[in-house]
Amino acid sequence: MRKETLPSSTDTLDTVPDTSSPAYAARHPLTRAFDTFASAVTRWAGSPVAFGMAVISIVVWAVTGPVFHYSEDWQLVINTGTTIVTFVMVFLIQQSQNKDSVALHLKLNELLASHRQADNHLIGIEDASEEELRRLAAAYLKMTTKEDSEAITGTSSGTA
Repeated sequence: MRKETLPSSTDTLDTVPDTSSPAYAARHPLTRAFDTFASAVTRWAGSPVAFGMAVISIVVWAVTGPVFHYSEDWQLVINTGTTIVTFVMVFLIQQSQNKDSVALHLKLNELLASHRQADNHLIGIEDASEEELRRLAAAYLKMTTKEDSEAITGTSSGTA
């Protein structure tokens, strides 16, 4: 029995890479809600208001140090708070980064698809394995060194 191999989304060039790619989120209502929430929180977290609130929180915590005699509980408050905020923000920021990455790849795909001389095989390359990317990088490096040597010697392999 012959084992069939399915082409990866980088092998087909007639459509945008399929939604089974890890870079593309499913359009489930929960996913949309999380995406909206993550976008709002990451926008707010990068605002001057959020920065101001963080600074105020630290100042209030530092000022209350003498009141609580710099106890372990006093230190635990800031440690626990920052740990929880950091833990949650990692996921929210990663969601936002994933969305930005997909948007950037789609824009690059559009540029590649619209340029006649561009190599359309690169559309959807972000879904390739690391080994495929290394092979492709080596091929491009070889191509550029070949072009550099042809420019130096004044020869061209594309003669008619």
